[in-house]
Amino acid sequence: MIQNLESFTKQGQENFDTALKTVNAMTKGFQEIAKEAADFSKKQFETSAATAEKLMATKSVEKAFEVQADYMKGSYEAFVAQATRMGELYSDLAKQAYKPYEAFAPKAAK
Repeated sequence: MIQNLESFTKQGQENFDTALKTVNAMTKGFQEIAKEAADFSKKQFETSAATAEKLMATKSVEKAFEVQADYMKGSYEAFVAQATRMGELYSDLAKQAYKPYEAFAPKAAK
């Protein structure tokens, strides 16, 4: 009876430790994602402000269209790169959150 209680307690502690590791991994991952999103937003704001200044300084419609086209092209490329980066971060987050549970797979197969 005591042996079963010890086994139950040990299993409970292992489960708690695993859950804690997962929460820690997820916290770190979400912090990294939030930092990445904030950095991207800041860069895009700065780019938009610089483009607005360029547009104000243009003296012809053709130059204004050129500045706007360059801005749109750069924004699209930055968005695609950021979307790829965010996808990688979320993928890494899922891998890190799952990693503590990998030890349970062999036990579950028995």
